[in-house]
Parts: sequence; C-alpha cells; structure tokens
Amino acid sequence: MKIMGRRERKKLQSRQTILAAAVKQFTAQGVRETSIADIMNAADLGIGTFYNYFESKDAVLMCLLEGLVAELRTAVDELLQANRSASEVLESAVVKTGRLLMDNRFVLPLFLSAAGEAARPAGKRDKEAPAPAFKSIFQEIICKGQVDGEFRQDIPSEVVTEMFHSIFQAAAFSRLEISFMENVQLKVRLILSGLTAHNKAE
Repeated sequence: MKIMGRRERKKLQSRQTILAAAVKQFTAQGVRETSIADIMNAADLGIGTFYNYFESKDAVLMCLLEGLVAELRTAVDELLQANRSASEVLESAVVKTGRLLMDNRFVLPLFLSAAGEAARPAGKRDKEAPAPAFKSIFQEIICKGQVDGEFRQDIPSEVVTEMFHSIFQAAAFSRLEISFMENVQLKVRLILSGLTAHNKAE
C-alpha cells in the first residue's frame, strides 16, 4: 500500500475542505445562489485554489453526486454479500437513494436532469449530461432477481429499472400531502408487489 506524502495529503485535505464547504453553502443558499467565492470563503481558501481541483461549480456538484452513488454502491454490495433477496436489496437501495437525495437536496435537480436526459433518444442526448449512475445499480439488482427467478422475466429489466428510477421524479413533483420519503416508499412497495414472480398472471 502506497503511503501518501505530505504534499498529497495536503492536496487531498484541500479538496475535501472545498467539497465540505460546497455542501454547507449549497444547503444554506441553494446551488444557483452560491458562487465559487462563497464556497472558497467558507473553505477559508483563495479563489484561485478552487481551479486547482475543479473546473466549475457544476464539477463540484457532479463530484458530490458521485460520492452519493459510491455510498449507495457500498450499501448494496454489503446486502448482496449478505445473500439478501433481490426484493430486499432493491427496496433498500431505492429507499436509501431517496434518503440521500433528501439529505442532499441540492443534487436533486442534477439527478432529475440526468434522468430526463437518459430518456431522450440516443442521438439527441447532451453529451455533457451526467450519467444516471443510480440507475445502473438498480438494473444490476433487477437483473439478478430475474436470473434467480425471484422477479418476473416477461418484462425487460430496462423497463422495470426505468420505473424504479422514475419514482424520485414522481415523488419530487407530487402534490400529495405526504412526505417525499413516504411517497417513495409507497411507490416502491406497489411496484415490487407486481414484480415478484409469484404475482405473474397465468
């Protein structure tokens, strides 16, 4: 295992300080209202230092979103290694994603933008749009459930994945008098009840 030198440790610390300051400012003011100067003032670093680590404010936002995806990936891997059923893993993954988005509301617009972009025809997608990384994790679980015979196989995994991924958009724009998380959880249970193999119509 390579041991980081003093310079590498300092660079890593500065990058983490900028990310932590961005989270604080995005949460308090919103992404649009937060400037790079605001972030660097909160980080107690010079504005010029920002560009040693990130190209733009959007790049910071993408980095934070990728961190949430990595957190979900770790949680899902732990459940898979514990031999939990695909239904349990999928429900847990969707609910955890909802909580991550709730706790970090500033990434929700980016998440929804990625989902919307992915739904467009391949030739008309914005090449700069972020990849919907949460979606690939859901699809992996769904494919496993289908291979194991736990989930219906008469519906393409891509269609099922799209349904689960769209839950967050539906919940975000819902006008029902229930919380975002309650909305997500109810939708997950409803979709899972129709996805399990024993519920397939004969």
